Amino acid sequence: MAGLSTLILLLCAAKDAMPSSSHWKPTWPSYRVPVILPQSTLNLEKPQFDAEARLEVASPCGPACHKSSPLPTYEEVKNYLSYETLYANGSLTETEVGIYILSSSGDGSHGKSRTKRQIYGYDSRFSIFGKDFLLNYPFSTSVKLSTGCTGTLVAEKHVLTAAHCIHDGKSYVKGAQKLRVGFLKPKLKDGSKGANITNSAMPEKMKFQWIRVKRTHVPKGWIKGNANDIGMDYDYALLELKKPHKRKFMKIGVSPPARHLPGGRIHFSGYDNDRPGNLVYRFCDVKDETYDLLYQQCDAQPGASGSGVYVRMWKRQNHKWERKIIGIFSGHQWVDMNGTPQDFNVAVRITPLKYAQICYWIKGNYLDCREG
Repeated sequence: MAGLSTLILLLCAAKDAMPSSSHWKPTWPSYRVPVILPQSTLNLEKPQFDAEARLEVASPCGPACHKSSPLPTYEEVKNYLSYETLYANGSLTETEVGIYILSSSGDGSHGKSRTKRQIYGYDSRFSIFGKDFLLNYPFSTSVKLSTGCTGTLVAEKHVLTAAHCIHDGKSYVKGAQKLRVGFLKPKLKDGSKGANITNSAMPEKMKFQWIRVKRTHVPKGWIKGNANDIGMDYDYALLELKKPHKRKFMKIGVSPPARHLPGGRIHFSGYDNDRPGNLVYRFCDVKDETYDLLYQQCDAQPGASGSGVYVRMWKRQNHKWERKIIGIFSGHQWVDMNGTPQDFNVAVRITPLKYAQICYWIKGNYLDCREG
């Protein structure tokens, strides 16, 4: 049985985007993204850090509600994409942004919404065991936040996660000021420090090594929305570590329409609470989408929030297969549909605007963020 699980895992994870025909490859589209630049920065009062960390979110607005909502105005979009930056010393700033060369690329397809539970029938999640998997790409890009969520390495010092892991929409959560990011490392026998792993000092268990966060960016679309209506669309945050993590990371990319994804399927790994200490991988079909959100049937539990949702497609310019993060798993969302509670698993799509913003947070130079 263990051999079968490993075989399935290898087929799904290592070959998750292989085409059914040798003559066709699911290809990354080329997007011309807008430019988002800081306009002014204001110092704010230090936050209280009095909110409880929530590993699930709630919203009264489901797929039909989002699809029928009017498009935001240019001024509203600028307000949503303005952001707060929290520093390790507790100081807080607010940055207003300007948007240039707005792009209309991307669309949302219409499908059927669903009414299932977090675990949909047979539990299709895979616990990842052994350093050969855990310490290798793409699983090695998944990290654990000290607030209980998951994050994904997207640059030498940056981690992408969900905003609700840091801020509840009204206040920063307890522990956000001293936020840490945990990396799974081998716990060696015989007191070895792991400079050279030999057969006489094989890893006994895995343990977390923690790195402090230097600063955190959260979009105002989340802070003002408080996870209601438009707030769900901006449930993402970027963490900058105090030192490089020295691991291979996964690039971000603009989310293609679901119908263009290989098999209409997404993948992500996280630290689900019901399997403490384990990294849990899953993949599933996208069932519905809006311009900003993906609704899917991936089995998940609290703790997986903040995981990077990725796909593997052909990069024509580089002539190779490439995985990119196209969304952030927000979690299990309960929606009041005409008085009847229904639930969805939701991921925030990386739109051209969000790509421009997150990329600028990472690189600090819009010239490096012109193609998603």
